[in-house]
Amino acid sequence: MKSHRKELWFNTTKRREYINITAEVQATIEESGVQEGLCLVNAMHITASVYINDAESGLIEDYDAWLEKLAPHEPISHYRHNRTGEDNGDAHLKRQVMGREVVVAVTNGQLDFGPWEQIHYAEFDGRRRKRVLVKIIGE
Repeated sequence: MKSHRKELWFNTTKRREYINITAEVQATIEESGVQEGLCLVNAMHITASVYINDAESGLIEDYDAWLEKLAPHEPISHYRHNRTGEDNGDAHLKRQVMGREVVVAVTNGQLDFGPWEQIHYAEFDGRRRKRVLVKIIGE
């Protein structure tokens, strides 16, 4: 069995940002040489998420608005976590809702998706360098 690991790095310019990383993950599978197996993709930061859904811009805007209603950034005083001097209590909660990672089957060297599925990196406390781990195992 083969194993391949790669980190994808991002510099986000906004506090909240959604990035389609499907092409980068597929390129990593091709680098690995794995034809049949599994691909794990996970955010390596506790204020970011990796999820699978459609890449349609309206849906991404809906996610952002919905998450901001569930855990609004302000007022910052709403979050006990922010008593430590941080201002990202909301980002931790948003990550919990959206999840840490996804696992996708690899078939014939390709991500084995259903219709419209794409892998996204969601950043909830951005404006600095962040990373995603891609781990591929298989034959």
